[in-house]
Amino acid sequence: MHIGIAGNIGCGKTTLTRMLSEHYGWTPKYESVTYNPYLEDYYKDIERWSYNLETYFLAQRFQDLLEIAKSDEVIIQDRTILEGVHIFVANNKAMGNLSDRDFDTYMHLFNLMMSMVREPDLLIYLKSSVPHLVSQIQKRGRDYEKSISIEYLNNLNERYDAWIESYPGKVLVIEADNMDFENRPEDFAIITDKIDAQLYGLF
Repeated sequence: MHIGIAGNIGCGKTTLTRMLSEHYGWTPKYESVTYNPYLEDYYKDIERWSYNLETYFLAQRFQDLLEIAKSDEVIIQDRTILEGVHIFVANNKAMGNLSDRDFDTYMHLFNLMMSMVREPDLLIYLKSSVPHLVSQIQKRGRDYEKSISIEYLNNLNERYDAWIESYPGKVLVIEADNMDFENRPEDFAIITDKIDAQLYGLF
C-alpha cells in the first residue's frame, strides 16, 4: 500500500510522515530536499534553475515509485510525484520560470513515467494558510527558504486547493492551522482516527 502526504512548504509533511511511520510501523519515504544539488541555486535564481530542479525531483520521485511498486510493505511518502507536476512545475510555468520547450520536455518525461506506475492508495493533504506556513518556515530556519515570498506561497496554496478539489483518488484533508500534532497527542489522535476510518472503516 502506498500513502502520500501532500501539502505546501512548511505544512508539516515530514514530521507527520515520521510520526505515522512510527505509529503504524509503516516504511517512510522522505523527499530529497537536503540532497538536491540545485535547491540553493533555485531560490537565488528561480528562472535559471527551475528546469534543473524540477527534473531532479522528478527522477528522484520516480525512483521512489519504482521501489514502492516492488515493495510488499506499507509505504508512506513525504510529498508525491504528482505535486511536483501539478503544483510546482505548473506554478513555475505560469510565472514564466519554465519555457514552453522545457515544460513540454518535462511533461513528456512525466507522462512516460506515470504510464509505468500508479497513484497513491490514499493521499493525505495537510491544508495550511499562508500565515501558518510562514510561521513554520521561520521556526525551522533553513537559509535557502528565507527568500520565499508570500506571493509564491499563496500561488502554491491556490494550486493545491484546486488540485485536491479535482483529485480522482482517495484523499483525506487535514486542516493543519490549529493543530500541533507533534506536541499534542490529542491532535495526532484525531489524524490517526481519520486515517483508520479511511483505510479500515473503523469509525
